[in-house]
Amino acid sequence: MFDRVYSFIQENIENIHIPTIKVTDVVEIAIISFVVYHIMVWIRKTKAWSLLKGLIVILGFLLLAAIFNMSTILWIAEKSFSVLLMVMVVVLQPELRRALEQLGQKNIFFSFLSSDANKQKGRYSDHTIDEIVKASFAMGRVKTGALMVFERNETLAEYEKTGIQIDAAVSSQLLINIFEHNTPLHDGAVIFRGDRIVSATCYLPLSDNRNLSKALGTRHRAAVGISEATDSLTVIVSEETGKVSVAYGGDLSSGLTQEGLREKLEMIQDKPQEETKRGWLERSRGDKAEKGERNGKKADK
Repeated sequence: MFDRVYSFIQENIENIHIPTIKVTDVVEIAIISFVVYHIMVWIRKTKAWSLLKGLIVILGFLLLAAIFNMSTILWIAEKSFSVLLMVMVVVLQPELRRALEQLGQKNIFFSFLSSDANKQKGRYSDHTIDEIVKASFAMGRVKTGALMVFERNETLAEYEKTGIQIDAAVSSQLLINIFEHNTPLHDGAVIFRGDRIVSATCYLPLSDNRNLSKALGTRHRAAVGISEATDSLTVIVSEETGKVSVAYGGDLSSGLTQEGLREKLEMIQDKPQEETKRGWLERSRGDKAEKGERNGKKADK
C-alpha cells in the first residue's frame, strides 16, 4: 500500500512543472495586485458595489442555465451582453469620471520632481491653523454654522467662481463675521488657498453616498461631496449641535476636539514629519506649563 502511495506521489511530482520566476514577473504581479486592490476599493465606495452584487446573481443564474442546458436563456444572454455593458457604462458614468479625475490628481510623476524648498515651506502656516481652530470652536459654542474648504493640489477655481471674491488674510474674527447669521456672506462655503481666504458663499456639489447618515444636513453632504470630487479638506461647524467635523477623501470625521481638528489640518500643511513632531512637543510643553501655572495659582489661593 505504501508503495502505491509513494509511486502515486512520485508520478504526480514528476509531472508538476515549476516555471522559472523572473524579476519582471514579480513586478508584474505586484502591479496587477495594486491595480485590482484599488479597483475593488473604488467599487466598494460607489454604486458599482450594488451593481456588482446584482451581476453576481445574474452570473449564478446563467451558470445554472448552462449546467441544465437551457439554450434559449443562454442565447438571450449572449445577444444582450453588449447592451448590458453599455448600460453599465451609462449608469456608472459619474463614478468612472470621478475615478479618472482622481487618477489625474495623484501627480505621481510630478511629486518626485517637487523641490525640497516647497516641502519645507508647507502649504498652510501654523498661524492659519490656529485661527481656523479658534474660529471653529468659537462658532461651535454659539451654534453658528460654517463650511470651510482648504485647497490642496487640485485647484478649486471652478467652485471659487460660484462665490464672491474676498482675497483676505486668515483671521478668526473675519471668519466669525463671515458666517454670522443674517450677513450677506454667511450662506455657502469659504475657500482657502494657502494663507488667504479667496472666496465666500461658494456652492459645492452634494454627495450621493447612500452610506451617509440621513440625519446629516446639506452642509455636511456638500462637505463630503467636495471631498469626493477633489483632494481638498473641509471643516464643518454644525448649526444644530455646534459640533466640529472634517470631510476628507469622501470620509466624514464628526465630533472633533480642538486637538483632533488641529491634527486633521496639519495633514494639509505638507510639512516634514520632524517639524510636525516638533510642533506637537512645543504644544504639549505649553499645555504643561499652563497647567503648572494654574496649579500654582490654586496653591497660592
